[in-house]
Amino acid sequence: MDTLLTADLAANSPNFRRRSSTYVDAIHDLPEKESMAPAQLYSTESGRLFHSGRIVIATVGLPARGKTHISVALARYLRWLGVKTHIFHLGDYRRSYVGQQGDVPEDYFHVNATTPTVLMRNKILKKCREDILHFLDAENGQIAIYDAVNPLSSGRRALAKEFEKHNVQTLFIESHCTDERIIEENVRSVKISSPDYIGWKPEDAVQDYLKRINARIPHYESMEENELHYVKMLNAGQRVVSNNCAFGYLSQRIVFYLLNLHIKSRQIYFCRAGTTKDEDSYKADASLSTEGEDYASKMTETLISHRESERQNLIAHGAPETTALKPLTIWTSTRRRTVETSAYFEGKGYRVRQRSQMSQLNPGVCEKMSEKKIRQNFPEEVAKHEQDPYHHRYPRAESYHDLAVRLEPIILELERENNDLLIIAHESVLRVLYGYLMACSAGDIPSLQFPRDEVIEIIPASYNNSAKRIHIPDLPQKLIPGSPEDIKMPVPPSGATSPFSGIGTPAGTQTPEAGAEGSGGLPIRKAAVTSNPKT
Repeated sequence: MDTLLTADLAANSPNFRRRSSTYVDAIHDLPEKESMAPAQLYSTESGRLFHSGRIVIATVGLPARGKTHISVALARYLRWLGVKTHIFHLGDYRRSYVGQQGDVPEDYFHVNATTPTVLMRNKILKKCREDILHFLDAENGQIAIYDAVNPLSSGRRALAKEFEKHNVQTLFIESHCTDERIIEENVRSVKISSPDYIGWKPEDAVQDYLKRINARIPHYESMEENELHYVKMLNAGQRVVSNNCAFGYLSQRIVFYLLNLHIKSRQIYFCRAGTTKDEDSYKADASLSTEGEDYASKMTETLISHRESERQNLIAHGAPETTALKPLTIWTSTRRRTVETSAYFEGKGYRVRQRSQMSQLNPGVCEKMSEKKIRQNFPEEVAKHEQDPYHHRYPRAESYHDLAVRLEPIILELERENNDLLIIAHESVLRVLYGYLMACSAGDIPSLQFPRDEVIEIIPASYNNSAKRIHIPDLPQKLIPGSPEDIKMPVPPSGATSPFSGIGTPAGTQTPEAGAEGSGGLPIRKAAVTSNPKT
């Protein structure tokens, strides 16, 4: 009988589980093939890593402590590595149960709620846990992330015992904050964008959410259960405590990632390096041309001006006159063209760091070849490339998959960086890093375009990262095309989403529809795109 009721509920709520969170976070839907994970090292028939069991990661913490941010960031990283991961936001189940316009009982978020409210909560909780077990048992899932408050020690012990009956390990991640500035920032910048507050005035949303927090504080119990596996993150990663977490390869990778993660707000900018005197050469480490120097100067002034306008906008909305943006750090590769593109920033006192892992994709034997010549000399390789532009490598060249694996240390340091960050790199590197931050699938990454007349600004957030373009004015038209001699591949239709619910390319102006919860990016271009190893 219970099975029939569950089936009926699922049938009546088509977006209840698998796609409910597509409207909330940017990494939720599973790809049809796990081989689409960009940095997957190997795969198995079951879809699970052979030396790791099944794990439920349960978040712990009062509201506005960054639990969803941690959940989404961790899922994005695990999916990037090819681990079959799915997030189960308990809030999605509540919203689905009461409907889009449904009212939540006044005492829903209180521990000592009335009997009808407790029954409602138990039904929602039961459905969520059923779906977690279904994902792990019937869909070959490996990691299920259970995003909820889990405030009581007794409840956490019961949760671990329940999953243990199904041979599933439970790892708790607690986000504990004593810094009021972090809490206030989370309330204002995150919760007013929550699906619960669509259409609300920001001040009303903040007041309502503070009521939720205050209702739970007297009953909240921080994690101290020595027999449980848990990681406690204090004040957004200022201090991390690990307890009893050495139970497998994946648990160690998760702890390692959390040691590099923080939930503080910051901006990330992407831009291309300037053009060089020997533009088509990979081996020659050429200096910037006169046009490249002009580009570097204009790009620098454009970004500095944009950041000042953002500061003035904060002041116009009530921030103090003395408000300062976070410091801007610049990363480049060790290639001369990227280093020289950053020289104007360095001359203005900005910190510039060179990272050898950020060198462009190695084109192998195709260096300096036009598309026509590549097709003449390597017709079989071109056919393979067009079948799978992400994993294919030309003779003595790198694939995008090779590049993604090479960039993993950069990805971890990117997560660790507290300052605002500008990355000046070759288009191939920008494609992979953008693909990670915006949760694109492997199939999307070779198609991303970064014209030189744009700086891409990415704003990391809890539910989904957003991206927008900053136009660089007065550049010669010949500098703007992405990669003029690349083998061209068709792009998905505008607005199409990847299997990760990431978005295809940062080109285009974001519309309200494209920016809805879960799309997390900007529309895909309709024009042909580039995917030659030279890019």
